[in-house]
Amino acid sequence: MTKKSAGTDAIVKELRAWGLTYPGAHTKSPWPGHLDLAVNDKTFAYLSIEGEPFSIGCKLPQSAAMALMLPGTSPTPYGLGKSGWVTAQFPDGRVPPIDVLKAWIDESYRAQAPKKLIASIGVDGAGMTNAKTVAKKPAVKKAAVKKAAVKRAAKRPVPKSTARKR
Repeated sequence: MTKKSAGTDAIVKELRAWGLTYPGAHTKSPWPGHLDLAVNDKTFAYLSIEGEPFSIGCKLPQSAAMALMLPGTSPTPYGLGKSGWVTAQFPDGRVPPIDVLKAWIDESYRAQAPKKLIASIGVDGAGMTNAKTVAKKPAVKKAAVKKAAVKRAAKRPVPKSTARKR
């Protein structure tokens, strides 16, 4: 292992440890050469393993277009790029922007995690409330809606033209 890969190895370890702090996050190794981050067995970040050239792949539904403008980024192969997945590869010795990569992991986690787990986080990494995590109005049961509609209908006067003649 060279000094260059030792630097990116520390970054991979830091990103993996940071990603594992999310609720329900765990590691997953779908094939050799990867130790990915997943939630409910759905990968949210493809990470290279230590000793290999640094690469990361994340699902970026909001920021994929912006991410693809950065050097070293490309749509993730195998058709994943069509769904907003972006892969970034950095040559040895070039330190990737950790804060940007953490923001990508955050966005990707939120794209893959169940709503209940996302709600437990609340605010995204940029300090903004994610549109998907904003609390919705409490669901009103159908029976209550139907009962209210019946009450309103009973209060309305029936027009004489439609009233039945008895």
